[in-house]
Amino acid sequence: MLKPDPTARMQALQHWLQSVAPTHHLQPESLQPASSDASFRRYFRVQAGQGALIVMDAPPPKENVRPFVTIAGLLAAGGVHVPQVLEQDVEQGFLLLTDLGQTTYLQAITAEPERADGLMRDALGALVTLQGITGAGVVPAYDAALLQRELDLFPEWFVRQHHGHVLTEAQQASLQRIFALLVANNLAQPQVLVHRDWHSRNLMLTPERNPGVLDFQDAVIGPITYDLVSLLRDAYIAWPEEQQLDWAIRYWERARKAGLPVAPDAADFYRDLDWMGLQRALKVLGIFARLHHRDGKAQYLGDLPVVLAHTRLVAARYGAFKPLLQLLDQIEQRSPLVGYTF
Repeated sequence: MLKPDPTARMQALQHWLQSVAPTHHLQPESLQPASSDASFRRYFRVQAGQGALIVMDAPPPKENVRPFVTIAGLLAAGGVHVPQVLEQDVEQGFLLLTDLGQTTYLQAITAEPERADGLMRDALGALVTLQGITGAGVVPAYDAALLQRELDLFPEWFVRQHHGHVLTEAQQASLQRIFALLVANNLAQPQVLVHRDWHSRNLMLTPERNPGVLDFQDAVIGPITYDLVSLLRDAYIAWPEEQQLDWAIRYWERARKAGLPVAPDAADFYRDLDWMGLQRALKVLGIFARLHHRDGKAQYLGDLPVVLAHTRLVAARYGAFKPLLQLLDQIEQRSPLVGYTF
């Protein structure tokens, strides 16, 4: 497949902006990069009257903006603070959005650590709101096939590509047994609307209402602990487990009061959170390795140690995961500077 011409793509974007500029008082010449992410999407900020708006560039066929538009409407109607879609060209992959600002939760907490507890409690409250929204028939199910595909990223990209380790038959069999246990647990958990990336880089500090929520286009119906463990065991910021437990119990209490189907016993709930967190950590290890080796995005290697710490925390706690801990010990000895291969 031929790579898209970046010059032609930018010309198309500018032409589209000119077509919608009068309606929103845009200044297309003010267009500046705002951010990018782990996908092929790019974001720009453009001046509009006295404020600014966001332009999403999601080039087909690599990206599809339709889920973003649909889920933005679903979340907004349910009370979640998301960008408003002002203009859309789904065929070209262009959206004009309201701007939720430039300060992520990660930036805010790093700059002012004393604000962390308040911001995280806001995020827990917003999560309870999101999980109360009915997404059935709108978003797909987080089914066994998808959970398994995500887990398979770990042996393919983190173990084989990143560490150059070829699994023995015994190691392959052990991993598949662990994967089967994780998938069974994940599917047995109560199922709700799942954002799928509810963490500090996708939650925005806003003057109107916290948090502003981004990157929701991959939402699914899935395990109730998924978004909570994404927040508490973030790939980009590490919290002591005592703090994680405090926030987890606060969430559990709020969720029960809201009528969400959390496990009635807090210990069972925390075990489910652990097992969901291990599935997610293994997936993220595979994704970060793939971003480096396939897509040339080496910046994600610096986040591997935090994700590995999450992985080891759970693998060491449950006997069923002992073979995973042994595998990590083996491959990390083969490449001591994990996250920095050249």
